[in-house]
Amino acid sequence: MAKRAAGLVIFRRVEKHIQFLLLRASYGEFHWSSPKGHVDPGEDDFTTALRETKEEAGYSEEDLIIYRDNPKILNYIVQGKPKVVTYWLAQLKDVTKEPKLSDEHTEIKWLPKDTAKEIVGFKDNQDMIEEFHEFILGL
Repeated sequence: MAKRAAGLVIFRRVEKHIQFLLLRASYGEFHWSSPKGHVDPGEDDFTTALRETKEEAGYSEEDLIIYRDNPKILNYIVQGKPKVVTYWLAQLKDVTKEPKLSDEHTEIKWLPKDTAKEIVGFKDNQDMIEEFHEFILGL
C-alpha cells in the first residue's frame, strides 16, 4: 500500500510577480519542496496539508486562500516503496508575513516559477508548478 502525504503549494504576488514558497529539507539529499508531510492515522489529506504547513512554514488556514477544487496528485517511488502526495494551491493573503522555519528544514525561499521548477528537480513537481502557475494567471 502506498504511503500517503499531503501539502500546500503556497504562492504570493509581489507587485506583478508570482513567487512560490520552497523549503530545503534538513535530511537526506536536502531536496527542496513545498510544505508537506505524511498523513497520520485517522487524518484526511486536507487536514494533513494544513497541519504540515503550520508545522513547517508557520502559516495557518487563516493566512491563506486555498484553492480546494483542483488538487494535484503526484505518484512516485521512494526507497522502493510507492508514495502518493496530494497538493493544493494556496495564496498567502499578507505578502509581508514571513514563514517560520522548522527544524525539518534548513532554508526557505520565495522564488519565481522558473527558478522554483529548477530547484525542485523532479519532473512531476515541475509540471505541477507549471500547471498551478497557469491556474494563477487565470485568477
